[in-house]
Amino acid sequence: MFQNLLICTDLHDGLHRLVRFVPSLAASGIRKLVFFHSVRVNDDRGVPKVDQAAIDAARQRLSVAQDNVPEGVEVEVVVESDRIVENILNTIKTHHCDLVLLGTDNKTLLNEKLFGSTTAELVERIKIPLLVVRPALMSTYTREELDLRCRHLLRYLLIAYDGSNTAKTLVKQITETARNRPENSLEHCLLAWAVESKSRREIPQSQTIEDAEEKLAAVKQELEQLNLTVATEVRQEERLQAMMTLSMEYDISAIAVNSPSVPRLLEWSRPNFANLLLRRSWHPVLFFPDPE
Repeated sequence: MFQNLLICTDLHDGLHRLVRFVPSLAASGIRKLVFFHSVRVNDDRGVPKVDQAAIDAARQRLSVAQDNVPEGVEVEVVVESDRIVENILNTIKTHHCDLVLLGTDNKTLLNEKLFGSTTAELVERIKIPLLVVRPALMSTYTREELDLRCRHLLRYLLIAYDGSNTAKTLVKQITETARNRPENSLEHCLLAWAVESKSRREIPQSQTIEDAEEKLAAVKQELEQLNLTVATEVRQEERLQAMMTLSMEYDISAIAVNSPSVPRLLEWSRPNFANLLLRRSWHPVLFFPDPE
């Protein structure tokens, strides 16, 4: 589905393990891999000082990724100091990345903010999709499990659909991305609609199970034109719970979601579905930024 992947790691989140799985990621359609790490600037009596030893150590550790590179695949290692968000954005531009992989721990989501400050600022400014994973899971996978996970990076997407303009935009974003996808990438989609007892302002009020099934059938036909295998599910329960349950029942690689606006996404007092999903889901979440 994507070909130029930027992996941001703090070397403690489990994502640094992916340096040994370049062939596995290549098998999922990735053609360029960029490993990014940022080193803190030391404070030497109030004067910022670059920790060159830490930079060299991080670069050496991540350079393992360049030892076993399949033909046709490019691997780069970028280690910078300070200004982490600016450096990530510059790396995206320099290497033409189309997807960023990063880890977000549940613990930071419970401190009355959706992300840590770095991720929050990145979400506000980034123009390409983010694949958010849980470091706790990445750290516990065996090598065999991680190999399989990389090979099936985005093979099966769950698309949380509700007929809203936001959901229609999400389908459009996925369609545009999948149209020229490489082999062995996206193969299956699950279109899921949760019919809730309480209506939300952005969802059409004339919503019944039959209406949802009819509308999903039309979207299914649209996605099938991309040579995708598409299933549909309508559940009569709370939306977040329905998507979490379906993620376990199907072989879901990631839950695809977007948000109409970043400030609303990051507003803790009025959480929307994307906010709640990113806070609670143990499944990877593929977040598409607002196309503006």
